[in-house]
Amino acid sequence: MRRRQPTLTEPQYFILAALLDGPLHGYGIIKTTEHATGGRLTLAVGTVYGALERMERAGLVTVDHEETVKGRQRRYYRLTQDGTDTVEQEAHRMQEAAGVVIGRRAIPGTVPT
Repeated sequence: MRRRQPTLTEPQYFILAALLDGPLHGYGIIKTTEHATGGRLTLAVGTVYGALERMERAGLVTVDHEETVKGRQRRYYRLTQDGTDTVEQEAHRMQEAAGVVIGRRAIPGTVPT
């Protein structure tokens, strides 16, 4: 029996979503998230790496590879199958929750606002 993952925080959700297209390093995740949210969400470096560490321990992401660029080490992360399942499950959960408000119809006997 598959256990249900807990609800993701907004940064965790967007980090996992950024990795759907393939492995990225931290700065790539930050830029992908900024672009995906139209600049609404800018992840701090500490937030990204703290979340990646926790999600790696939870089995949602794993290190794909490392490379050295201009003397600095870059670690690329990728989704595991559990990570993919979790972000997709969270997207469906949020879609259903949004539908409660977005799809709301006037209830008979009430005054629409």
